[in-house]
Amino acid sequence: MRERRNARAGRQTGRSPQYGGHGKKAASGKKTPPLRRSAQEREIRPENQIEGRNPVKEALLAGRPIRRLMVADKEQRGPIAEIIAMARERRIPIDEVSRATLDFKSATGTHQGVIAIAAAKEYADLDAVLAAVGETGETPLLLICDGLQDPHNLGALLRTADAAGAHAVVIPARRSVGLTATVAKTSAGAIEHVPVCRVTNINQTVNYLKEQRLWVVGADMNAEQDLWEADLSGPLAIVVGGEDTGISRLVAENCDFLVRMPMQGAINSLNASVAGSIMLYEALHQRLKRS
Repeated sequence: MRERRNARAGRQTGRSPQYGGHGKKAASGKKTPPLRRSAQEREIRPENQIEGRNPVKEALLAGRPIRRLMVADKEQRGPIAEIIAMARERRIPIDEVSRATLDFKSATGTHQGVIAIAAAKEYADLDAVLAAVGETGETPLLLICDGLQDPHNLGALLRTADAAGAHAVVIPARRSVGLTATVAKTSAGAIEHVPVCRVTNINQTVNYLKEQRLWVVGADMNAEQDLWEADLSGPLAIVVGGEDTGISRLVAENCDFLVRMPMQGAINSLNASVAGSIMLYEALHQRLKRS
């Protein structure tokens, strides 16, 4: 509905649907600057838009249903040529468009000459994830994001979760970033391989995971225990908080234990994605030592 209103407002102000890099000439003969979308407007794009060579290629390799592919009409060499060949093999419609068109449609601002319109990315079911892990006999490793707002942080954590062997990332349905195009782009394709579970209530989910015999550890700069002293080798769910607020009070109280990361510099806190990545890799390190 917001996009529809924006489009209607554009027509009322006489803005052209063509937003090239040179702008239109006004009646006075002077060129008007091209219309550029703000970062907030970019985030309004549909969640099923995949941008960038690596994310689009990974989506194709993963067999994700792609409705349409848009490629820059003068940049069909190398990696993009490979993507086009894959799309043609699957009989996916391909639109050759100008780079200016891609620039305007891009939600991330770094489309690298290719945008795919896919079927909406489905969130995974937490019970199904746990059941699948149980069938493999692996030790569960989950990452819980308690109120992340920055899509770059979520995308970075998805990338690390894939590299560290995490079985899923859990996010809340409200007051949190979802699977936007920016998240997909930042994850560099990891979004296609790491299940993302969206739950109604993080606190209830923490208690549920404890009932399923997972230990729940939260990252808290005021914790008494250092990360290196904690046992992260068993069935585990790691909780990281929002960028400004950290872990909510109730979630922190319901974690089995909290840990802090020793810091030697002048800065007293870490970026949410960095903290989560350090904890994931410490868990991986301990598991590799035990195997």
